[in-house]
Amino acid sequence: MPLKASPDAQSQLLELQAIDIRLQQLDHSAKTVPELAVLAELSATHEQVQRELMSVTGSLEDAKIELGRVEGDVAVVEGRIARDVARLDVSSSVKDVAGLESELSGLRNRQLELEEVELEVMERVEGLETTLAALRADSEEVQGKIAAAEVERDSALAALNSERAHSVANRSVIAGKLPEELLALYERQRDRYGFGASHLRGGVSSASGVKLNESDMAVIRAAAPDDVLLCPDSNAILVRTGESGL
Repeated sequence: MPLKASPDAQSQLLELQAIDIRLQQLDHSAKTVPELAVLAELSATHEQVQRELMSVTGSLEDAKIELGRVEGDVAVVEGRIARDVARLDVSSSVKDVAGLESELSGLRNRQLELEEVELEVMERVEGLETTLAALRADSEEVQGKIAAAEVERDSALAALNSERAHSVANRSVIAGKLPEELLALYERQRDRYGFGASHLRGGVSSASGVKLNESDMAVIRAAAPDDVLLCPDSNAILVRTGESGL
């Protein structure tokens, strides 16, 4: 026996369908709020800055180790120069003086070379420290933007969740008033075809957007008001109202 339901009950399916469409829209909006894209971009930027921070930090540590080694070499040469100068001041041997002066000449040349290297490494350390400070500032700035975007995202999602909860509550009220078999058919058709109910307005099915042909319209006109019909195009329950053009 064909399923029957009062026209009023069938018309309530349109409210249910409207709520279900809105719930789908809300779920889609929750997955695509603009703040999510902003956060994804900011997170990528932050990861890049962190990688650069790690790289520069490593380079700075290496440069400082190199600087310490050069400074140690300079200190050794300076110590040897100081020792030779002291020996030169007290030496009375012409041969020893000549030897010390020759050694001092070589040591001072070596000192100049090391000091040039030391200066180059110090400049490199300074440059890396400047770069590191800038990267840390960039990291803090991006983190601040991430925090702000997270607040905006949470606010947007809270608004969507609030509307969704309200819609779910309304849906529950409407569904609770519908005949069990009619609701079951609606849910089944919606799960299978995407729409559970379709409004026939001016001969056009709202679910498919297609104008029904005359043979289909003849069958619909011949049906009793409480007959539950399915749209021949969308397979949703076809709801007839005063706007249906029958």
